[in-house]
Amino acid sequence: MKQEILIGFAPTRRRIFSVADALKYKALIREKLEALQIRFVDIEDINEEGLLRCAEDVEPVVEKFRKAKVDAVFFPHCNFGSEHSCGKVAAALKVPVLLWGPRDEAPLADGSRLRDSQCGLFATGKVFRRMKTPFTYLPNCRVDDPQFERGMKLFEAAANVVKEFRRARILQISTRPADFWTMMCNEGELLERFGIQIFPISMTEFTDRVKLLNEKGHPEIEETVSQIHRQMEVCVPEESVRLVAAMKTAMKLYAGENGCGAVALQCWDALQQSLHMMPCCANALLTGEGLPVACETDIHGAITAIMAQAAGMGKTPTFFVDWSVRHPENANGELLQHCGPWPLSLAKEKPVLGRPFAFPEHCPGSVSAELKGGEMSLFRFDGDNGEYGMLLGTAVGMDGPKSNGTYVWVEVPNWAKVETKIVKGPYVHHAVGIHGNLLPVINEALTYIPDVKADFYDEQQERQTLDFLFER
Repeated sequence: MKQEILIGFAPTRRRIFSVADALKYKALIREKLEALQIRFVDIEDINEEGLLRCAEDVEPVVEKFRKAKVDAVFFPHCNFGSEHSCGKVAAALKVPVLLWGPRDEAPLADGSRLRDSQCGLFATGKVFRRMKTPFTYLPNCRVDDPQFERGMKLFEAAANVVKEFRRARILQISTRPADFWTMMCNEGELLERFGIQIFPISMTEFTDRVKLLNEKGHPEIEETVSQIHRQMEVCVPEESVRLVAAMKTAMKLYAGENGCGAVALQCWDALQQSLHMMPCCANALLTGEGLPVACETDIHGAITAIMAQAAGMGKTPTFFVDWSVRHPENANGELLQHCGPWPLSLAKEKPVLGRPFAFPEHCPGSVSAELKGGEMSLFRFDGDNGEYGMLLGTAVGMDGPKSNGTYVWVEVPNWAKVETKIVKGPYVHHAVGIHGNLLPVINEALTYIPDVKADFYDEQQERQTLDFLFER
């Protein structure tokens, strides 16, 4: 499920520098954005130059961007730029802001300079700070430098995380399991501080709809049953396969009807009492389609999944994990696992639809498969006592003993530090994984979520992340 954002493209200039050069660079930057497939709305109809120049341009630009519902704004300084105009537009829109200007050429033979873009960046940065406007800075470089493309893609993804976080709405199915105090969350605080909404339904509502869908049928159920048989080794009765499909369909319908971008489900044990089923496979299928499901009514886990998926622009599925046990031989190795909610596309081999090892009832519906390895990012948004953080770091898949459910062994730089951070909090044993290194994206997104602290579990990864935009 590919995600997109719309950027307000507001190239800017100052009157005393070259108009011709400003227009030339506006065109070059526009062409580059189009080549990078960045979606944007311009200001060509605001004045004869299509440039943000002075106070008179501010309100028309703000009005146009608001009407277009831009998710972010880009202020390329095509010469020195109008710092007060940029500051006013950014303060009015309150969306992520990218500040950048093309590297200046050498002075002309007579010593005159056409642009002084770099100097203008210093001025605009000061104005943003004065107006308490958070912003992303892409260091001064040429349009065709790899650094420009890297910075634009980073900003696009970070702005997408901010967009999805600010509009997050979680479908909560039932209460947390009674013994899981770790899954407590402050619903009122999530709404008041972050605008995150929880839409709760009871287990009775959910299971009644599952039963009704299973009885009457639904096209989504038939399609899902076929998908399961195509993609999985099925080791449960056919009626259980249909119940998996009905659970998936019910969650998908509830989420769509209520504008929810993720689900937090009490996966045991009320569900087993009512349906005699595990929801793990349904969770896996939905997460693979871009509607992540967090187990054990983990609201913070669902929020984390929304952010991680947005960081990957919806191109890569997330997976919901337990930090579980240490590797028997590698001091920095750890088992990530769960009963089966990981997307089928991430499995090393054909996943098995069966029964979980951890429950005496052995209700059908779990998934068994080892995850593909490689580099992955691991995130956890969490909070307690009014303080919120995002634990983040990368890990690499490694060999280890066979396990049950969906699992992967990973190696981190310093396990003792990770373990200590989880225990001392505000985190818990749950996390969200996604393949690739998306630490720079999440870290940049947190620029615009000031109440959430970036908490790296490795100092070298933190340095590399902070230096990402400055690498040549």
